[in-house]
Amino acid sequence: MNHLLSTIIGDTKEWKAMEARAHALPHDYRVVYGEMKSYLWRFTSGDGMDVVALLRDVLELFEAGAREGRPVLDVTGRDVAAFCDDRLSGVTT
Repeated sequence: MNHLLSTIIGDTKEWKAMEARAHALPHDYRVVYGEMKSYLWRFTSGDGMDVVALLRDVLELFEAGAREGRPVLDVTGRDVAAFCDDRLSGVTT
């Protein structure tokens, strides 16, 4: 039971930290990240950690793109759904 509680609490802290990082992104990145999050959650399975891992990777990619001053669509391409689908390939959902 303690392991389960610490896992849930740890996951919650990680999620809140990710959300804070996403909130710090430039506006265009925040909008696309939010839309991607909504899209990706539809494909989650189990505890959702598969999508959290994808979002963590996307967040890191977005932070790097923002630091470089690149527009978000230069990072994702114009077809954001295809960008998401590419990330989902290989993930059990």
